[in-house]
Amino acid sequence: MNARFAAAALAWAVAAFVPPVAAQTVAVQLPPVEVVGVAPLPGLDLPRDQVAAPVQTATGAELSRSGALGIADFMNRKLGSVHINEVQGNPFQPDVNFRGYSASPLLGTAQGLSVYLDGVRLNQPFGDVVSWDLIPKSALASITLMPGSNPLFGLNTLGGALALQTKDGRSHPGAALQVSAGSHGRVQGEVEVGGSNTLGLAWFGTANVFTERGWRDSSPSDVTQLFGKLGWASGPTRAALTLALADTDLYGNGLQEEAMLARDRASVYTKPDQTRNQSTLLNFSAGHELNEALSFSGNAYYRKLRTRTLNGDINEASLGQQLYTLSADDQAALTAAGIAYPAVIDPGNTPFPYLRCIAQALQNDEPGEKCNGLLNRSETSQHNYGVGAQLNFHTQTGSTKHQIVAGTAFDASRVRFTQNTELGYLNPDRSVTGVSAFADGVSGGVVDGSPFDTAVKLRARTRTWSLYAADTMSFTPELHLNVAARYNRVTVANRDQLRSSPDPASLDGDHVFARLNPAIGLTWNPSRSLQFYAGYNEGSRAPTAIELGCANPEQPCKLPNALAGDPPLRQVVTHSVEAGLRGDVAGGTSWRAGVFRADNLDDLLFVADNAAGFGYFKNFGKTRRQGIELGLNTRTGPVAFDFSYTLIDATYRSHEIVNGAGNSSNSAGPGLEGTITITPGKRIPLIPRQTFKAGASLDLNAQWAFELDAVAVSGAYARGNENNAHVPDGVTSFGPGRSAGYAVFNLGGSYTPNKGLRFFARVNNLFDRRYASAAQLGSNGFDANGHFSARPFPANADGNYPLRGSTFFAPGAPRSVSVGLRYAFN
Repeated sequence: MNARFAAAALAWAVAAFVPPVAAQTVAVQLPPVEVVGVAPLPGLDLPRDQVAAPVQTATGAELSRSGALGIADFMNRKLGSVHINEVQGNPFQPDVNFRGYSASPLLGTAQGLSVYLDGVRLNQPFGDVVSWDLIPKSALASITLMPGSNPLFGLNTLGGALALQTKDGRSHPGAALQVSAGSHGRVQGEVEVGGSNTLGLAWFGTANVFTERGWRDSSPSDVTQLFGKLGWASGPTRAALTLALADTDLYGNGLQEEAMLARDRASVYTKPDQTRNQSTLLNFSAGHELNEALSFSGNAYYRKLRTRTLNGDINEASLGQQLYTLSADDQAALTAAGIAYPAVIDPGNTPFPYLRCIAQALQNDEPGEKCNGLLNRSETSQHNYGVGAQLNFHTQTGSTKHQIVAGTAFDASRVRFTQNTELGYLNPDRSVTGVSAFADGVSGGVVDGSPFDTAVKLRARTRTWSLYAADTMSFTPELHLNVAARYNRVTVANRDQLRSSPDPASLDGDHVFARLNPAIGLTWNPSRSLQFYAGYNEGSRAPTAIELGCANPEQPCKLPNALAGDPPLRQVVTHSVEAGLRGDVAGGTSWRAGVFRADNLDDLLFVADNAAGFGYFKNFGKTRRQGIELGLNTRTGPVAFDFSYTLIDATYRSHEIVNGAGNSSNSAGPGLEGTITITPGKRIPLIPRQTFKAGASLDLNAQWAFELDAVAVSGAYARGNENNAHVPDGVTSFGPGRSAGYAVFNLGGSYTPNKGLRFFARVNNLFDRRYASAAQLGSNGFDANGHFSARPFPANADGNYPLRGSTFFAPGAPRSVSVGLRYAFN
């Protein structure tokens, strides 16, 4: 679907019968031609200069040479306008952002990018999330990043689409083995084998095993990925069956408070924070060329996902409570249970605050406010399947040539989601121990019906029908017009297994979303060195089951662990426009410069309410992302350089009131849980204004090669600082309310003593820069020494206890070194 190739060199002799004295041979080298797949299924492949957008591509060889851990790491270092937020704190769980739109593994994150693997949509039906740990890096043959809200890529293509194509035995024959080891206990092994025979069969398989203990406390990762493809081709017909398996166990300990991070950069706020993913993907694809002008392509797939999470968190409802005094009833309950407690009870300084939690749980008496810890567990089972079919044909009307594609697709899913919260207490190492008191929501337990009643048992079904068509009209060899449209109809049916309608807390609901999204683009290429493009696109995203189940202000939920009520939401619609110049200069230099603007209407925003950590989704009038992009790639002999620069202005364009806990400017005052007001023009958090990337490679000779790259990102406002007005007072609020800019350098090198063997080494974060890729405002339950402090300040005149507001950061990984070897057997 997305292949980079060089056109065959043509040579010809001047007239065969010219006299010998005039006879000569002239060799002409045609410039490279790159074709780009601009639809999920193969068939509509256009030369890059006919695509009205600055498409970025890379090959599997470039991915392998980069030494990147995965596809997300590669895009962060090599592709323009991409940056990552390490909010989850695990290298396999980043938020990948492109032009201010995200593809994240975290439920509740506003998703805006679609991701495809061999034509199969990888955005999961429950939340549109993308699990980067399930994508087998060693199986990828090509990467295409399509910017804008291109409707051909279907739902969730608001800011762009990422199309990944896998290897097969014909294009990647032979076998290879790669092993590497590095800092923080990192060990990785990859093996791949491919081939074909004269019967038309082709096979390819790869396996990847990764393990590390992680650079932060309690942050190990284990990843196992298997991929196999069996293909067959005979004349104009081809078919392939693909199987991809993945089993991952990841600990990502998230954001850390500023002062605690300064004291120990490897520390975590609370633990554990575990995610286990198991995935099976089966995809059958086929194609047939009926004649030179007409071809067919299609696929059918089935995907099964199981995700289990365990999160140890502070119970923010305990902040401001008296957790240390043991009443006579508390002491009696502990004595009856055989639990020892201090002989002398100091009401203000009992060194065992967990005793109050245990005592209250034994008595079924409000442990929800007396336990300072929570263990949130969830399990998501997803089955999604679908079919797609596409016709591709060429025709001509008069002097105008047409390349037309018309297709249809059906996607369906069944989701089961369960979650519960166990109350517990924090240990000195900030881990959480449960006390077997659950917010089960139905058994009449101690927290039933309270804000801690976060239990969920949900079944959801989603159906999506799509029709699409596109026509690329070539009026002259230099002038091309692209028109396209896609109609999507989505139905979402939620069924609550705990509460039934008309209970206002029930998740039951049936929803329908439908829309026709158009696109138009124009390219004019007066020469190879100067090309113009301009385009307008519309895309949409239907609210998913989790958003529809968390949309009631009267029944707020705590993401990613709970849902409640489901008033209707409207689908997000994006209108995007862009224009630019690009060209290829003789000598191996290419350049691009462009501008873009994307407006989201009815954008979805998670609005926090005044309950600790709870909130709901609602449609937010309008947001905008606009900017400038520049890029240059050049090669001179053995030396190659590349750079990209992006300036993004990402702002809210409507008024909104959201929770302001941790924000010094909130309506109730610093340290209290008031609200903040977003006004048009305020910058959207977590989107840096500027991103700059540069790289240089040197092929010293046939054996030695070196590469240096740098990623520089400007600062961004913290989540929770949507009004951009947080100013810490150093008393009840701390931290700047934004992350600082940073620049990270990476150095790699390789030695290839013979054609089959390659040794390599890499140093990431070469200068050991301390930086943060994201920030968030919140209440801090620990004092300067890292000890839990429920009441850091005395009560105010209204009887409320101010909390310690702070800025939490997502720390970037320190310097790491890895070495390894790769051997290709043939």
